[in-house]
Amino acid sequence: MGTPSFAAKRLPVAALLPLKRLRAQLAPTVADGLLSLGLLALIAWAAVQLFGWAIGRADWAVLQLNSMLLLVGRYPLAEQWRLWLLGGLLAAQAGLSWGLLRAWPRADRREQGQLWPRHDRIAVVVIILLALLLPAGLRLAGPLQGRWGLLAAVLLALRWAAGRWAADHWGGRLHRRGLKLLGLLWPLLYLLGFWLIGGGLGLAAVAPGDWGGLLLTVVMASFAMALSFPLGVLLALGRRSSLPVLRWGSVAYIEFIRGAPLITLLFIGQNILGFLLPAGMSPDRVWRAAWVLTLFAAAYLAEAVRSGLAAVPRGQLEAARSLGLNQAQALVTVVIPQALRVALPTMVGQFIALVQDTTLLSLIGLLDLLGMARGIMANPEFLGHSSELYLVLAVLYWSCCAALGLGSRALERRLDPRNLAGSP
Repeated sequence: MGTPSFAAKRLPVAALLPLKRLRAQLAPTVADGLLSLGLLALIAWAAVQLFGWAIGRADWAVLQLNSMLLLVGRYPLAEQWRLWLLGGLLAAQAGLSWGLLRAWPRADRREQGQLWPRHDRIAVVVIILLALLLPAGLRLAGPLQGRWGLLAAVLLALRWAAGRWAADHWGGRLHRRGLKLLGLLWPLLYLLGFWLIGGGLGLAAVAPGDWGGLLLTVVMASFAMALSFPLGVLLALGRRSSLPVLRWGSVAYIEFIRGAPLITLLFIGQNILGFLLPAGMSPDRVWRAAWVLTLFAAAYLAEAVRSGLAAVPRGQLEAARSLGLNQAQALVTVVIPQALRVALPTMVGQFIALVQDTTLLSLIGLLDLLGMARGIMANPEFLGHSSELYLVLAVLYWSCCAALGLGSRALERRLDPRNLAGSP
């Protein structure tokens, strides 16, 4: 009997025992092992130093005293019940959506109907640890004192209830109808959120100038994301149009916006737009900045969508036309869905950059999350506590960007044609 070849002796990394798998990944050679140990030691030392500073030397009172300013800015205290109501509705809708999507058939049938997957269990453990170990200075003041984990608990409870219901009916008519309603419920909830935040129809109006902190950052970023996406798709189609006026107009807009820094466009929107429009027709400073962010992001999204359109074979459009679809129907039902699936990672990267770009709003006088933190640090009472504020701001921005990244990867898996084959 011949000696087996070297290739036949090698086993997949996943088939090895945990310790052997870890060694194969971190220390396949002696040099790699030494480098891995050095990096792990450096990371452990930095984590111990940061933890020691956060527990022993940091003064978190600056955050406890200004927690509501960082969250909602100067939003009137008597009207803040709208924000907590909106937070509860968002938690309920997120739980329902997550439960319904979790029951969507996948290529990996072992995950189907799993109501408490690993990420949910990790979230529960993190919430419990934060409730037990969070320093007193980091606990929110005001109406959220002792209740900061309520929304997370509601989200997880509704996630479980919706997942249980959806897992029982994933193949039936109820689940298919529920998936179709998701596309309608989120825009309706978004419009309801603007009505609750700004007032109207019987509620006292709250001027956009009173919005601030994390509330203003989320409103500006979500507004720009929601409107820049359709504008970007239209600009990408316009750039590929056979009509010269439409094509060159789209090219001129995209190249002008991409060639100008965002901070310059923000100053133009704040200072020049007020002189160009008639008296009384100029929008509020907050909405001027929101529209500048929207138009800026649309130009970059247009290029991302154009790259997706270029990746779709031309035969797809011709095949759709041969089936009797007109140009618009072929684009909407055949070409654009494939292009968006290809361009999804780039578009989400642009959305993440948009969240980070909202920090420039503080330079034009708006009290977003960073602007509110700068205002707090200008108070002589809190001089010398910038490290605590900047650390919390970094965690908040990272959480928003990480949520977009995780959602993007989950959506990519859902839209994989191999997983869509068995979807209802």
